[in-house]
Amino acid sequence: MARTRLGFGFAVALWLLAQASQAAIVPPLPQPSWKQLSTEQQRILAPLSGEWDMMEGFRRKKWLGIAQRYQSLSPEEQARMQRRMTSWAKLTPEERKHARDRYLSLQKASPEKKESVKQKWEQYKELPEAEKARLKAEAARKSAQRPAPSKTTPSAAPQGKPSAPPTIREPQAAPAPGPAIAR
Repeated sequence: MARTRLGFGFAVALWLLAQASQAAIVPPLPQPSWKQLSTEQQRILAPLSGEWDMMEGFRRKKWLGIAQRYQSLSPEEQARMQRRMTSWAKLTPEERKHARDRYLSLQKASPEKKESVKQKWEQYKELPEAEKARLKAEAARKSAQRPAPSKTTPSAAPQGKPSAPPTIREPQAAPAPGPAIAR
């Protein structure tokens, strides 16, 4: 009886070892460095040139996909893409993380919340440039005064409806239809 259990255990161990070797994780193929990109890819992705070689492979792959679709965009969409890439490249890593987190939270939001954000964004876009500048300055002032949230302290986000449209910088805005930015 003991031999049967030992033999069974040995067989199970061999089977698990065989499964583990078949399911070995294959590392992703490395994405090209900036110098390995074609001239056309470098032209399209120029705003990201300074940080390209420091990017994770999956982010490079996403940007390469965007560059591949670039030629199929209208001139207005291409200009918008270039503006967004330039704005994105200027963000700090913390600001990018915040933008990604906001995007993900919006994706999980209810349809009503999504519609509300979309309406506020449309209202914001209609504001005169002076009012947009004032709101951006006010948001920057508030953000500078706000202490960085700690992991143990819950976020003290204000509840209720804001009295003005949110101050949203272009890269952090609710995503518009079209090619997605690397997240």
